[in-house]
Amino acid sequence: MDFLLDPNIWIALAMLTALEIVLGVDNIIFISILVGRLPPHQRDKARRLGLGFAMFSRLALLFSLSWVMGLTETLFTVVGNEISGRDVVLLLGGLFLLYKATHEIFVEVEARELDGPGAPSAAVAAHGVFWGIIAQIAVIDIVFSLDSVITAVGMVSQIWVMVAAVVVSVGVMMFAAKPIGDFVDRHPSVKVLALAFLVMVGMTLTAEAFDIHVPKGFIYSAMAFSLAVEALNIRARAKRRALSHAA
Repeated sequence: MDFLLDPNIWIALAMLTALEIVLGVDNIIFISILVGRLPPHQRDKARRLGLGFAMFSRLALLFSLSWVMGLTETLFTVVGNEISGRDVVLLLGGLFLLYKATHEIFVEVEARELDGPGAPSAAVAAHGVFWGIIAQIAVIDIVFSLDSVITAVGMVSQIWVMVAAVVVSVGVMMFAAKPIGDFVDRHPSVKVLALAFLVMVGMTLTAEAFDIHVPKGFIYSAMAFSLAVEALNIRARAKRRALSHAA
């Protein structure tokens, strides 16, 4: 038990947990948007299942480290680019995320205009099946988990530190998922902004598959700036509504 008294272990755990939470932001956004397609009484259950699967997939990958690290070995070469198993997973996940995010933007913007304000479109109804939503969450969870686990392996060597970081980070994500989802549902413009963020993440995953590294800090900084501007817009709209009611 002496290792528990080692401050370096606790520093590594804190840093890895923080990193896992940051890497889970896009996962929370994706889950929140998909869950918003479900009836209100099913949303909490879908969130718990989605984040539970995220934790399960991360832990399963952690306990099969030799297989995960084997995914970094070159499978074949395309136009001078060495393609590994990890690259294939990132490419498929990136393309899926690009498709899903652009489709959801269409449903949010175009389909609602065609069906009238507040009316659920046929596309929304088709994608409101509970287990279909869970299956989509599961697919993208695997992609996000793979990158998260490879990052964890590069940071620390103790498996229990990785497991603890994953469990704590998913616990934080479960706590944050509902308020984030409710906020996104209340503000359609924020939902479109979040979907645009997922398009950026999908493009980043696709680029990573071809060894084009885009620092996520740039993406998160751009998203934080956009959210700050949108927060000012939301406050301005709320003030205008208050003034109009007062008048």
